[in-house]
Amino acid sequence: MAKEVVLREGEVDISHIVPINRQSFADKFRAYCKKPGSFTVFLLTILATLIAAAMVIWILVYVFIQGIPNLNAGLFSWRWTTENMSLLPSLINTLIIAAISLVIAGVIGIFAAIFMVEYAKSTNIFVKIVRVAAETLSGIPSIVYGIFGLMVFVNLFGWGNTLLGGAFTMALMMLPLIMRTTEEALLAVPDSFREGSFALGAGKLRTIFRIILPAAVPGIVSGVILGLGRVVGETMALIFTAGSAYNRPFASGPMQQGSTLTVYLYSLCTENTHPGVAWAVAVVLIILVVIINGLAEFIGNKLKKEY
Repeated sequence: MAKEVVLREGEVDISHIVPINRQSFADKFRAYCKKPGSFTVFLLTILATLIAAAMVIWILVYVFIQGIPNLNAGLFSWRWTTENMSLLPSLINTLIIAAISLVIAGVIGIFAAIFMVEYAKSTNIFVKIVRVAAETLSGIPSIVYGIFGLMVFVNLFGWGNTLLGGAFTMALMMLPLIMRTTEEALLAVPDSFREGSFALGAGKLRTIFRIILPAAVPGIVSGVILGLGRVVGETMALIFTAGSAYNRPFASGPMQQGSTLTVYLYSLCTENTHPGVAWAVAVVLIILVVIINGLAEFIGNKLKKEY
């Protein structure tokens, strides 16, 4: 039975139109047979995609199989004890460090990228130095950031092992990534957007915040997601700065010591006394990363629609 098409006033029925560039599987196969090289590249691409997807699925399934049976209400108790092995204090510490570092690195990184793209000249030597420095800092191992945080925030500033010291260290790690991705997102906005805004009488600042930034939101959100993923998944740098004592209540303020989920997981694995709890923490960590990524994507799409 043919599906009835209901049209509104002014609409045209295009359901009967067949695209001339649509190819069947047989047509594609005959075209590939004429060019064996293209067919080989196509097979390698499909194979690489399947292998990558299979590895991700296998890791997730294995972790969930090992960890879900060990999840229980005691792991989410308000205070840690030797009986419940609660991960809630570490989870709260992770969220505190992620929030503080995101505010610091996000504000500095986005405004620095705006300056380099919208205000500074492309031939400016200062801009070139900053770009090279940001690319270099992006490739530095995290343990180097941890040693720097230990020497500066823990010892020189006299903060000791605190969540604030860990957050500042994580902000330093996030800053080059957010700055470079924001810069690339701003450069991807067509110049016609700027020219049209100026032609309508808008000033420089209004053009940036009402036209350019909303158009660059998807790229900025991608940088934020990558930065948050690095913070949530970091271990060694936080051991040096925020501390590794997981058998403590959750930190009541940023100047308190506390372990994050990754540090808690690392401690459980090295001690090898509660492997079931370690798998459960891994499950919660994966879910946390998925939630953060989904929330950031939702906020980015929401802001893009509003503007």
